[in-house]
Amino acid sequence: MQNIYDARQKGKLVFLLISVLLIGAFLYVSNDLVEDLSIEERKKMEIWAEATRELASDNTEMSMELILKVIQSNTSIPAIIVDNDGTINQYVNLNLPETNSEEYLQKKLDRLKANSNFIEINLGDNEKQYLYYDDSILLKRLSYYPYIQLGIMVLFLLIVYFALMSTKKAEQNKVWVGLSKETAHQLGTPISSLMAWMDLLEASGVDRSLLSDMNKDVKRLSVIAERFSKIGSKPEMELVYVNEILENATEYMRRRVSNKVQITTHLPADAEGAMVCLSLFEWVIENLCKNAVDAMNGEGRIDVYMTSEKQQIYIDIKDTGKGLARKNFKTVFNPGYTTKKRGWGLGLTLAKRIIEEYHAGRIYVKESEVGKGTTFRIELKRVV
Repeated sequence: MQNIYDARQKGKLVFLLISVLLIGAFLYVSNDLVEDLSIEERKKMEIWAEATRELASDNTEMSMELILKVIQSNTSIPAIIVDNDGTINQYVNLNLPETNSEEYLQKKLDRLKANSNFIEINLGDNEKQYLYYDDSILLKRLSYYPYIQLGIMVLFLLIVYFALMSTKKAEQNKVWVGLSKETAHQLGTPISSLMAWMDLLEASGVDRSLLSDMNKDVKRLSVIAERFSKIGSKPEMELVYVNEILENATEYMRRRVSNKVQITTHLPADAEGAMVCLSLFEWVIENLCKNAVDAMNGEGRIDVYMTSEKQQIYIDIKDTGKGLARKNFKTVFNPGYTTKKRGWGLGLTLAKRIIEEYHAGRIYVKESEVGKGTTFRIELKRVV
């Protein structure tokens, strides 16, 4: 399988990998910073607990002024000190409500006890106090910060990705439109010349029966050129019977494939109408049939089904070719996808654009099995 966009696909994977690595590195550094700050707060509370013990001691050798400075330095870390029987002796940095303050304080103590943030204060004579503390507001904010940053980074990467995809699609559209119109322009001169030569041959007395098929092929070239010229422009839609389009398109293909390929249509008795651009829609049907012939290596069966219900018309084109793996059900419509040695892989891409953008319908792989065949489905809005 060949794909002229393989390099771009690899570029997307590299971009995604780098993005994941950057996000991972950022989270690691941020979490490491939060962990370091948590350790620092633990050390501060140990010093605060030691100052509290010294303050309660009768034989302290430390400066009372220094002890008070250490105790008063804690202005951000919520803490509660309880004695052996659980009675609250002291608390700091807690905003108590005006009512039910004691109940609030007890609930806060219960929550702190559920964490591992506590320090035992040995006062001597088997007397102990317990210091329970919570993370400071700053540390809590920093713990949330990496995830906020992660969300912002992911949002930024998504915006960049979709911007790149939109730019790429716009460039592809310009290339396809330019290529189509240039192809139509280049075909115009030889087609006009061929028409003139046909008129000259007819005037020279060449048997008209011999020129009949040549005239048909020249007219066919004119139709093809017209189709290419309409790519990129808003096509003129008309109400037509889809049954007739399918019959005409498959009949045209029957005359141009070998006898080893059997093309059969299964159409309802009642005519079903839809708004379509006749030349472009015929091209889609012919392209799907040609792809089916290639997938069968010029030997097999193609069945074209048409059904309808309420406001929808369904067209199924089923072949007995090599089939597709499920992972390629959407990939086949990507520009450059082809399993043939020749060709640019734009046929199904243009078919999808014609059906979905011009006809407001859908085209997709309905079912496929490797070695057994593929069924493409087209959905159109039913008018009558």
